[in-house]
Amino acid sequence: MAEIIAETARLVIRRLREEDIPTVAALWCAPRVTRFLGGPRVFSDVCCSLRSDLSQSPPARFDLWPVVEKANASVIGHCGLLDKEIEGRTEIEVVYVITPPAWGHGYATEAARALRIHAEQGLGCHRLVALVHPDNRPSAHVAEKVGLAFERLVERPQGTMRLYAGLRRLDPLP
Repeated sequence: MAEIIAETARLVIRRLREEDIPTVAALWCAPRVTRFLGGPRVFSDVCCSLRSDLSQSPPARFDLWPVVEKANASVIGHCGLLDKEIEGRTEIEVVYVITPPAWGHGYATEAARALRIHAEQGLGCHRLVALVHPDNRPSAHVAEKVGLAFERLVERPQGTMRLYAGLRRLDPLP
């Protein structure tokens, strides 16, 4: 199966490699990064989970993947598509988690847009959602920029979240 999931002018979203694990795990352990994502995880637990993902054959259709900045080949995020049950319905959620030094450069929007196109054109998805903490305005802005609109509030284990959703017909990548 192809290693590259999606690519833009500045980013490559690709399958996880063993050497990515420490960087990706550190991202999920950072309080600033996980503030609206349920809080920091335990490094060893994240590493174990990521190694388990590596051993899946074939790889999962929906997953989170490293986001690599082409300019310096560094992993700057962990983004992807996850199937998630929301109020009794299975939805496909676009997830974008970017390291703080890369915030403010449009990478989350770029990655989310590429993933949205991959979801529709590559996977045949007809609907995509984003669950956004009510206080996370930057994440809500990303959802809106990639064509998802606020639909309603939903109750999740971590509290009330804003559900953004979008349907078919995507604009091509710039």
